[in-house]
Amino acid sequence: MRAPEKGQPFTYAQYMMLDEDVRYEVIDGQVFNMSPVPTPKHQAVQRELLVEFATYLRGKECTVFGAPIDVCLADRDDPEQIREWVEPDLVVVCDKSKIREKRIVGVPDLVVEIISKSTVRKDKIVKFHRYERAGVKEYWIADPMNETIDVYVLEEGRFRHQGMYVRDDTIPVRLFPELAIELKNVFAEEE
Repeated sequence: MRAPEKGQPFTYAQYMMLDEDVRYEVIDGQVFNMSPVPTPKHQAVQRELLVEFATYLRGKECTVFGAPIDVCLADRDDPEQIREWVEPDLVVVCDKSKIREKRIVGVPDLVVEIISKSTVRKDKIVKFHRYERAGVKEYWIADPMNETIDVYVLEEGRFRHQGMYVRDDTIPVRLFPELAIELKNVFAEEE
C-alpha cells in the first residue's frame, strides 16, 4: 500500500496497512506527513512532561501517553469509518473506555504539542482549532527553543489563553488543581 495522494480520501484502515515506520496525521481531510523525526531537545521536553504527569497520575483514574500514539477524535471505532486522526506529543485520558489496543478513540482531556519549525502552523492553527472543536479541556503548546509553554483552557466551547509560562515559572494544571509543574525541570539543560 502506498501513501495517500493529495485530495484522495484516506481512511485509518488504509493507514494501518502502511509500513510501521510511515506516520501520518489527517486533520479536516488534510494529510500531514509526520517526518522529520523530533530533535533531541523536543524529545527531552516530551520526556520530562511525561514524567511529571505519569508520576502525578500513578494510581489515579486518568492516564498519560506520549507519542507516538494515534488519537481518533471522532468517537468511531471502525477503522474504515475513521477519516481523521492526530498524533499529539502527549495526551491525558480520564475515560479508560477511550483507550483501545492500538489507539485512543474519542477526545482526550489534555493535549500537549511540542512545536518545531516544521509544525508551528499546524500546532498553533490547524490543531488548535481542531482540538477546540473536539472539546479538549486543556491544550498546551510547548516551544523548546524559547523554553515557553502556552496554556489554553476550554470555556464555553472556546479556548481561552490561560497564560504563557517560561523556564522559571510553575504551571498550574487546570485539569488537576493540586498539580503544578515546575518548568525548570521540563526545560532542564541536557548534561
